[in-house]
Amino acid sequence: MKLSIFNLFCIILFANAIVYSQQPNDCDFAVLVCGNSEINVDVSGVGTAELPQGANCGSQENNSIWLQVIIENPGTLGFTLTPDSNAITEDYDFFVFGPNVTCDNLGQSIRCSTTNPQAANQGNNLTGMSLAETDFFEGPGPDGNSFVRYLDVLAGESYFIVIDRPIGNSPFSLEWVGTASFPESPESQVPTLDLSVEECDTEFPFDDGITEFDLNPITQDIIGTQTDILVTYHSTESDANLNLNPLGYIFDNTASPQVVYTRIFNFNSGCFIVEELTLNITPGPEINLPSSFELCDDSIDGDAFNAQTTFDLDIKTGEITNGIINAPNYDISYHLSQDDALNNVAALPLMYYNTIPTPLEVFVRVEDVNDPGCISLASFELNANPPPLTNDITIFQCDDDGIADGFTRFNIDNNLADITDDPSAVTVTYFLSLDDASNNVDAIDGSNFANFENPQTVYALVTDNASGCSDMAVITLDISTTSLPDTSMEACDDDGNEDGIYAFDLTQAFDPIIDGLPTNLELAFYFEYLDALLEVNPIDVNGFENTIPYNQTIYVRAEFLGSCYGISAIDLVVHELPNIETQEDILYCLNDFPQTITLTGGVIDDLPNNYFYQWSTGATTSEIQVNQAGSYSVTVTNTDGCSKQRVINVVPSNIATIEEIQVTDASENNTITALVSGEGDYEYALDNSFGPYQDSNIFENVSIGFHEVFVRDKNDCGIVSQIVSVIGFPKFFTPNDDDVNDFWQVKGISEQFQPNSLILIFTRYGKILAKLDPLGAGWDGTYNGRAMPSDDYWFSVTLEDGRQFNSNFTLRR
Repeated sequence: MKLSIFNLFCIILFANAIVYSQQPNDCDFAVLVCGNSEINVDVSGVGTAELPQGANCGSQENNSIWLQVIIENPGTLGFTLTPDSNAITEDYDFFVFGPNVTCDNLGQSIRCSTTNPQAANQGNNLTGMSLAETDFFEGPGPDGNSFVRYLDVLAGESYFIVIDRPIGNSPFSLEWVGTASFPESPESQVPTLDLSVEECDTEFPFDDGITEFDLNPITQDIIGTQTDILVTYHSTESDANLNLNPLGYIFDNTASPQVVYTRIFNFNSGCFIVEELTLNITPGPEINLPSSFELCDDSIDGDAFNAQTTFDLDIKTGEITNGIINAPNYDISYHLSQDDALNNVAALPLMYYNTIPTPLEVFVRVEDVNDPGCISLASFELNANPPPLTNDITIFQCDDDGIADGFTRFNIDNNLADITDDPSAVTVTYFLSLDDASNNVDAIDGSNFANFENPQTVYALVTDNASGCSDMAVITLDISTTSLPDTSMEACDDDGNEDGIYAFDLTQAFDPIIDGLPTNLELAFYFEYLDALLEVNPIDVNGFENTIPYNQTIYVRAEFLGSCYGISAIDLVVHELPNIETQEDILYCLNDFPQTITLTGGVIDDLPNNYFYQWSTGATTSEIQVNQAGSYSVTVTNTDGCSKQRVINVVPSNIATIEEIQVTDASENNTITALVSGEGDYEYALDNSFGPYQDSNIFENVSIGFHEVFVRDKNDCGIVSQIVSVIGFPKFFTPNDDDVNDFWQVKGISEQFQPNSLILIFTRYGKILAKLDPLGAGWDGTYNGRAMPSDDYWFSVTLEDGRQFNSNFTLRR
């Protein structure tokens, strides 16, 4: 039999991509297999799942393609399916239905294989119907070897074959084997090498490779002498196989070259073939695309602003053909419309005066005389650009450089708004002569020009930045000899920051400057004289702060009716304030009253007599005497009239008054607390007037006996003291006549402190051994002249203030 190879490419689409249109994954749109046809189809998904339930080799469609075969000559029919990928995981199944069944009544499959080659441990992933097999069905999974027995077929029978890929994504090829044959396909009567069509690009734009193709002539050539043949054209091979989206016989290509697919269909057999047809655009002559033609309008026709002038189109000819080898063979003409250019009529003269104002589009037609028929068309724009608008002006300037000679400096650039209507869109260059301006040579600096004639003429060449077109303006420089008086402005440096910088209100200088001068003078201020002369870097008069501390000269320029009237200097003087100590606190001891202390004006690094004083007390001297606490102020004024205020706080202080001394005694921690009153700030010491002093008024762990408490005013207003007694009882005594602890006595008792206290000494058994005189030396350790032995003895003390104490002590010998 004749063998046919099907290259069927299955593309898996992602989730739910089921195609219900005319695709070969449904029975109704099965691909018809013809004699020597080769079919390429893009398919995806399953379309409508049509495998009958309970079909042999049970499975379902995953990614399937349906084929229909019609037997023309009887014999045996088999095939071998080979995936493009030889990976063992690439798994193809197939099912055969027939003979002579319909899509709506397929019945059970008569052959099928759903064996998984990997599960079956096969050496390859091929499947099909083989002449060597005996089984009709095999699978699923590991069952079988992927091949089943071939079919014996008769002429006129038809069969449906479903090929499905449950696992993998590889395309496959199909090779028919056996003795049966299929109906023959139609064929193209044009050799494959000649299947191409060429056209000139005759549609605008003419350089995009897109034009209209008429395929009727090639269609007749393809059919030739065949009958019952239909030829259609498609943009994709898949569309051609499925007869979808025919292009028609007259259409525009989309690329050059472009391949379209020719479907040649036989009405009788139902067979078709697909051939490739190449569409090519034959380019017109090679050209350079012309740029727009820009000229400056002139007054030759009496109007420099009517957008009409004479264009030399031959300039564009040189641009279009520059560097092109075949240019000598070109026939080039210019036209006012595309139709005129296509039809080669109404060509323009090369020296063309546009009667229609620009912008104006001109079309150029280029044809190679050695290759007639194909042309190149292009267009460009004519523009007769107007010159910039200019005005002749006169500039008046001040001759205020100290020499009234009529010579000074000009900043002509300050007058650009008068010279031209749109200074930002033009460039202005200045010249001393009309010839220099016409030839654009020997330009001068218009921003700082020193005249040498009065008046003097300067020529301004004004050039449009966009078009390059120019015009001339005549500028007359005229020097005024009027002048302004100098003046000054003074201020005290009282803005809170004594740095010699002050915010001047320059408007206050207007009146002294223009007094007696013409009204309607306009004033502007500048840092430098030359700035004022050239009108650059003006000063903002609102809240101007001098930039040089204490003394700076600035300049004011006056203009009258737009012309310079005069320039004068303004001296800005910032006077220093008196250098004084503005705040001071002074102490006054109230216990020294009525003695006085001296308050001064606080002048630093200068003689006090160089200033004026105004005290809050009414005094006008540099010093005053006071003996009252309070706040005193004085305003100190220097000879420049600048003042500063000084505030002196006289803070009261006083020697302390001891109100009470509290003593906690006869304890483990004897304390003394001094309670005082007074206007001072106090500190405290014990037993020594020289200290050390402490801020706390409490003394702890004080020894028994007599102590003197000192209270000192921290402001040196004096010291007060008081003696106090701390009652205590010795723990032992040693009556051995060594003059150290020979007697036991209660400490802290004197004629001033507790003199009437009662003191009794006992044995441990309660026997009274002695009654002591509180003011005497104490007990000597004897009883009735007999020395008592070393032992512990007891005492009872009743102080004069009523406190009672009972405890013991030790006698040591």
